[in-house]
Amino acid sequence: MSKTPETEGALETRGIEQVPDHERTARTRELFPTWVGANISVLLLTMGASLVVAYRLNLWQALVVAVAAPVVSYGLVGLIGIAGKRGGAPGMALSRAVFGQRGNLLPGSLIWVARWGWETINAVVGAYAMLTILHILFGLKANSALDMVTLLAFVAATFAISGLGINAVQKCNKYATYLFGLFSVLVLAFLIVDTDWPRVFAHSAGSTAAVITGIGMVAAGGVSWIPSAPDFTRYLPRTASARAIVGTSVGGAGIVVLPMVLMGAVMAVSVPDLASAADPVSFLGRILPTWIAVPYLLIALIGMLLINAMSMYSAGFTAQTLGFKVPRHWAVSVNAVISLVFGGVLMLVATSFLGSFIAFLSLLAVAFSAWVGVFGADMLRRTEYDGRAMADTSRTSAYWYRGGFSPAAVTAWATGLAAGLMFTTSVWFTGPLAGNNVIGEYGLGWIATIVISGLLYLVLPKPPVPPRAAATAKPVERLEPLGVRSAPTPLVRGWDSPAKTAAPPGR
Repeated sequence: MSKTPETEGALETRGIEQVPDHERTARTRELFPTWVGANISVLLLTMGASLVVAYRLNLWQALVVAVAAPVVSYGLVGLIGIAGKRGGAPGMALSRAVFGQRGNLLPGSLIWVARWGWETINAVVGAYAMLTILHILFGLKANSALDMVTLLAFVAATFAISGLGINAVQKCNKYATYLFGLFSVLVLAFLIVDTDWPRVFAHSAGSTAAVITGIGMVAAGGVSWIPSAPDFTRYLPRTASARAIVGTSVGGAGIVVLPMVLMGAVMAVSVPDLASAADPVSFLGRILPTWIAVPYLLIALIGMLLINAMSMYSAGFTAQTLGFKVPRHWAVSVNAVISLVFGGVLMLVATSFLGSFIAFLSLLAVAFSAWVGVFGADMLRRTEYDGRAMADTSRTSAYWYRGGFSPAAVTAWATGLAAGLMFTTSVWFTGPLAGNNVIGEYGLGWIATIVISGLLYLVLPKPPVPPRAAATAKPVERLEPLGVRSAPTPLVRGWDSPAKTAAPPGR
């Protein structure tokens, strides 16, 4: 990302306010390492192994899953990311225009809570990676005290990185991508030479339902990034290519997801007990030689730190839109503390990580998809976001609608969410419509959520898109959290606005 007054220093101070045009000098190609870094995680190896161990798929079916999952999920990430360059603000701030100033609190709260779970999972996996490295190098065996020490170290490092802001995260992603790619090639070469390939190819094929359900499981990781997509595109100029945003999102994720899932599927032949293991990482120490396992786990550990840093970075914006009247880097600390507490519970209590992880992913996808359906449908009619209306959280806001709510958006979101849960199956929860139909049996509850919420929003009567703010409106620099009055800000026009502006610097 090009340097601006807000980003050239170590600490990014910009919060949920819109980015001024003169600072929007990023380029679409910079999204590629961002989404590569968002997938540098040994969890993808665990997902790949679970396709064979839990879903009973063969290698060719795992290949279908590995190709389809990032195309579907990160295709949606790219499409929703277009709103970031249209409005120049984080996703949950732009969401105020769709749901209303108060209505936005409903999906915002659920997404914020869902992030706790995702950040907790990543923190636990990062702690397990540290424990595996300590065991390989020094023979240290995991215990409750060491579990908590490694978890605390991981969460503290995550907080430090995410507090620095987008420039620091993207710079770290760039170098981590190169290192992870190099060692992934080494791991792939080792697997090619060492794997019992006749045994791998002898694995019988699973059902079509299992393949589609597996696509949903792997895609859930990408789906969790969809509401955050505008957070990473808001520094793009309004003239940035929408096609390039989608392409770099899918390409950056796919180049990591595809080989990692396939490597996990191959490794699963050597770890048939993975489904019942409490630790999803230590199997790498048994499969790989020390000279590969240690540096690979160290680099993967850095990758997981960056993933959680990106998630907490966006969670800080969500917290601000919910009314936390603190700077973004302090709002991040709330998620850090929560992931530390929940992570400790998971490490000390859970007996099967994989079962808990798959159940979490199935519910996570539905929780995010209801917002995706409504927000995505609204993008079909809204190509610009009124900065003054987003900043004004009082009754005078053009986004106040009825009592602070957009009835169409809130109704569609709640209906889609309820319908999706009714079709969802997990070890924690099984909906009443989860069986005896294609949607439930094929794990398509999250797709049903998107379709139902989106279509319902389109057909319900909606308030008109507010006209552009008057040219004489007084600008302000900050978009305040809900409940804080501020002066109006100028409108950020849509990417297809006929208005002509000077080309931003750096383009």
